[in-house]
Amino acid sequence: MDKILVLTDLHLRGAGKTIIGLDPTVRLQQSLDTALRDHPDAKALILMGDLTHSGRAEEYDILRDMLQDCPIPVTYMLGNHDQRAPFRATFPTAPVTPQGHVQRIVDLPHHRIITLDTHDAAANPAHSGLLCADRLAWLDAALAGAGGRMALVFAHHPPHAVGLPGMDAIALRNGDDLLDRLRATPAHLFCGHVHRTISGQTRGVAFTMFKSTCHQAPLDLIRPDSTLSIAEPAAYGLLLLSEGGVIAHSEDIGLNLTPCSGSDALPEDESKAI
Repeated sequence: MDKILVLTDLHLRGAGKTIIGLDPTVRLQQSLDTALRDHPDAKALILMGDLTHSGRAEEYDILRDMLQDCPIPVTYMLGNHDQRAPFRATFPTAPVTPQGHVQRIVDLPHHRIITLDTHDAAANPAHSGLLCADRLAWLDAALAGAGGRMALVFAHHPPHAVGLPGMDAIALRNGDDLLDRLRATPAHLFCGHVHRTISGQTRGVAFTMFKSTCHQAPLDLIRPDSTLSIAEPAAYGLLLLSEGGVIAHSEDIGLNLTPCSGSDALPEDESKAI
């Protein structure tokens, strides 16, 4: 099966700056090193937005330097913490639409990867996302041209509620426009933004969300605060692509766990019950 590596919500800051005591640069480097070490045969690396925490040029410079020797192709996406102009100045060869949106198509034998730009500089509420008419028209053409391939669609902002009030308030504002398109075609939707591993189905569309390479969101179904964060391990996503579909794994980083069999871990009489 073809492999695709997925990292999201990097939130890079300047040298030595932290988020809830965590260094985003250190956490990203650990995630990259682990993912590339364990899956050197991956076909591509997708960075699903919130590449930086503040959208500053120096933050994008850090990302560029970290990836300059990456041995596999990298696809960049924008999130609510990014800024389009500084990103494009640092990554001038990143594919954009005629209207300047950071969107891309990558075709594989049985899949079409479609990455979307949900960044909205004038978002109301702040940090929510949008797919304008130009971006939706581009998506329509990308889906129509899939040629029988399964569409793997990546959007930083989820188009639907996930049960966390703070994050649901800053989701993709016109999420139905995206879901209406995906439910009509063989597709799987991947999102970031929420900083949790979540999967399910909404309006007939299967979706997967991945954890951040930095800080994570707690499972808090009550407080309407999108800044709630916990210092769980960083993580990366791994997609396994087969002719019949896609399998999504999430792998935590830095736990220092060594796999063992049940018979190694338990007395013989207990291992037989596993």
